[in-house]
Amino acid sequence: MSDSEPGQDGEPTPMLSAEDISVSLGGTAILSDVSLTAERGSVVGLVGPNGAGKTTTLRVLRATLSPDSGTIRVAGDPIAGLSSKQVSRRVASTPQATTLSFDFTVRQTVEMGRTPHLGRFERADGDDEDAVAAAMERADVARFADRPVTSLSGGERQRVLLARALAQETPVLVLDEPTSSLDINHAVNTLELVAALAREGKTAVAAIHDLNLAARYCDELVLLADGTVRAAGDPREVLKRPTLRDAFDAETLVTDQPGADAPLVTPFADREPVDRTVHVVGTGGPAAAVVARLVAAGATVSVGVVPAGDAAAERARELDCEAVTVPPFAGVDDSSRERATDLARAADAAVAAGGITDANQSVLAAADRVVAVDGADLPAIGSPRTTVATVDALPEAVAVLPSGANAGGDRRVESAEGQDR
Repeated sequence: MSDSEPGQDGEPTPMLSAEDISVSLGGTAILSDVSLTAERGSVVGLVGPNGAGKTTTLRVLRATLSPDSGTIRVAGDPIAGLSSKQVSRRVASTPQATTLSFDFTVRQTVEMGRTPHLGRFERADGDDEDAVAAAMERADVARFADRPVTSLSGGERQRVLLARALAQETPVLVLDEPTSSLDINHAVNTLELVAALAREGKTAVAAIHDLNLAARYCDELVLLADGTVRAAGDPREVLKRPTLRDAFDAETLVTDQPGADAPLVTPFADREPVDRTVHVVGTGGPAAAVVARLVAAGATVSVGVVPAGDAAAERARELDCEAVTVPPFAGVDDSSRERATDLARAADAAVAAGGITDANQSVLAAADRVVAVDGADLPAIGSPRTTVATVDALPEAVAVLPSGANAGGDRRVESAEGQDR
């Protein structure tokens, strides 16, 4: 079946699909009923913790490991019914390890990608040479063409292996951690290349360790943990805090990547959740950072009064926190001031961050306790109920406060690790 032909239900046939794949190695279950689909012209990212089964999944997809059960199809054809050469003409891959122990030159290594297109005694011709040259150029290794591949760095070898896969000229690429040995510049360039290849019609399935790079460059993500699929689909649907907590056993904050339509995942150290309500007073980046830190710690957060479009208001929107906003440069009206005051009065504490406008001084004054972030422009609102903390220490500073109305002496929390009271 051609990849352009519709399936029995009239829908386009996926270029690569796995259905209910299970694998056991040495009596240990590695994969259990794993399914995924990669459409033509898409990039699908496999993400998950170490030992989740990503590499095993890729081995099954490129037919170097036979599953105990389940079916792999390439352009609708079961991969189990294809010869090794037929598979190699449809699926090219790069391994996670970049160890190359023979002194082949870079050009010779890339030329190995043409093997599936040659007969047993057939020699490479001009078309093969053109494919090799184009692959080296696209992977940015042409300048190394005559150097022994063993003389290259790990990142450079990674790009040589990608060039070898490109020289294979297959419709499908299976990439195991293609950016693992690369610096950030080459990692981004590699994924930009993979995305460009997808726009040209290739299909790529890649295991990617960096969740933020995966979210930025993949059309869909498949999140694996303990050999099972925990979530699959659009990156925004997959990379959610509860799902990430389940898969990675880690607390995260999920916001937006600056300059990209993709989620940004920020991990935090494990701590007891902060079961407190907090109203944040302040504007700009400092207040936005406070909102993010407290939400990540488990607090119920509100913010205001802030201008609409302010960084703190946008961060609150991303994190589904209530924000009391007013139009930019419009001043604070009575109803907005009253709503923010009510939130501060009802909260266990108000946090002052960044500059505090005259209009917001009455909001702070309504709070039973105030935690001022170091550097906050704090008005004189009554020091006996004020705590000073760094942003990192905010969860601890808020957690030690009693719920509801409270009072007490000054205390100063210098850092998340050590406290000086």
